[in-house]
Amino acid sequence: MAALSIYIAPLLVFGLVVFVHELGHFVAAKLCGVYAPVFSLGWGGRLFGWKRGETDYRVSLIPLGGFVRMASREDEALVGIEGGAADRGSLQNAPERPTNISPALWDPQGMAPFGPRPVPANRWVESKSTSARVFMLAAGVIMNILLTMTVTSGIYYRYGKASLPAVIDSVVPGAPAAAAGLASGDRIVAIDGDSVRAWEEVIARVSPVTSGVVTFDIVRNGARLQKQITPQAADAQDPVTGAPRKVGRVGMMVRDSVVREAVSAGEAVANGSRATWGMARNVFSVLGGLVSGEVSAKNLGGPIQIARTSVQAARNGAETLWSLIAFLSLNIAILNLIPIPVLDGGQILMVLAERIKGSTFSLGTREAFARVGVLAVLALILLVTFNDLRSVFTQ
Repeated sequence: MAALSIYIAPLLVFGLVVFVHELGHFVAAKLCGVYAPVFSLGWGGRLFGWKRGETDYRVSLIPLGGFVRMASREDEALVGIEGGAADRGSLQNAPERPTNISPALWDPQGMAPFGPRPVPANRWVESKSTSARVFMLAAGVIMNILLTMTVTSGIYYRYGKASLPAVIDSVVPGAPAAAAGLASGDRIVAIDGDSVRAWEEVIARVSPVTSGVVTFDIVRNGARLQKQITPQAADAQDPVTGAPRKVGRVGMMVRDSVVREAVSAGEAVANGSRATWGMARNVFSVLGGLVSGEVSAKNLGGPIQIARTSVQAARNGAETLWSLIAFLSLNIAILNLIPIPVLDGGQILMVLAERIKGSTFSLGTREAFARVGVLAVLALILLVTFNDLRSVFTQ
């Protein structure tokens, strides 16, 4: 049973993140009065689901993302804000059940595509204000950000704030720390006059110093001592982008122990918000590195990598698994803001451009933008899938 639950982890991780994203679009559409006949996890043909009210809630064939189909004036060409070609039937008048609509989904009193009644114009996406359309498009991203903040805050509240205490386990003979007289068991309490409590704080203060002197305040056998250390510049890689850089090293190892500090609900939310912002900075750093060439596209992973990482996270425990969910949710939020036409960011850009232009783009223009977006997304899917397969067969 434990092994089974581990291998269900990828479905939990990816399914929850996609579900929350699409739920944001769906709820926003309902709040704005837009007709949404399909809520789907996955793309392509319908595998299973249930119809409740005017919406078909389904799981579809291709387990990559999902979509919410929204009524559009140009539905024949543009199925919905999120895309998806399943049950593509017209949202106009359909007096008889189309052959591609299952009898179980047909409602003789319902609206197209699952009924004979046409969708009224006031329930089209285009009938809504610019602010409402932007809200519907941004709602998925907002929900993913809220999921990340909720999960990270919950982790802090449930497990406490974890740190490696700033206690030295050993020093490298001949390295700057040894030359300055630091020894095993010393507890670092301040660096250059600023107090530190966790080993992460020590690393953060020492790493940028590639020249000059750093003052360590330590406690040894109850006595407070001060040591002057000159870090050595060393070659390293940026932990986020992988780009080469110089860092300061003093040659000491941390004592292998973790301290959990209980936090209040308010502190958990504050820590969760800071952690979310830190993850966002890292994602933007990677995207910037991809644009500048500092980060190789070979580092991008896809569904296979997500599945493998999910299984490993499940083996490491609930905290690690939920941390992965939070990280993936934030990644999806930020990536959806990239101004590629079929992604949320591209759709928002088009809506705002139409507002500035004073009129909607022609159907041909919108279709051209959509094709470019689809090709871009397909190219990205092929790239990350190739990277995934290469990592599988080269390990």
